Amino acid sequence: MKKKKTPKKTAKPKTRKTASKSRGHADHELREQVVYLLKGGGAHVHFMDALDDFPSGKYGTFANSLPHTGWQLLEHTRLAQWDILEFSRNPKHVSPPFPAGYWPKTPIPADEKAWQESVAAFQRDLQDMVRLVQDPKTDLFRKIPHGQGQSILREALVLADHNAYHLGQLVDLRRALGAWPEN
Repeated sequence: MKKKKTPKKTAKPKTRKTASKSRGHADHELREQVVYLLKGGGAHVHFMDALDDFPSGKYGTFANSLPHTGWQLLEHTRLAQWDILEFSRNPKHVSPPFPAGYWPKTPIPADEKAWQESVAAFQRDLQDMVRLVQDPKTDLFRKIPHGQGQSILREALVLADHNAYHLGQLVDLRRALGAWPEN
């Protein structure tokens, strides 16, 4: 007995509505992944984990052959993050001179208050970048009009990459200073 051939089912063509819904889902998912990366998600600790309980007596201490102090790494990361954020949202922003404008002038903060203000500014600017990425009105792919081909997506990824690099340096420094919880 011969089997009857059944017609093959073909996928329904996407309508504008379903294509738009699919793009909307992809856009939302991309934004979530970028935010996750900015906040320190993935294979490394969060930036604040490296700063929490950093011994105040060691803010300006060099360790072994490591090139920077905790203060230098915190301030450099804060300054670079601020510059990336402001470039991304403010057409009148002027970046500091490179590289001097991206590093503190001294290896030690003036006082505990300077450290705490830097930490607070780092957190505030990071949250502002997260809000910029989360805002559905922000076109992540559009070229920044006052830039040279950069997009908000590129700037957010550069920021996440830069922060992750210096996060590793902070953890290495704390380990070398004997100030990192190993458990």
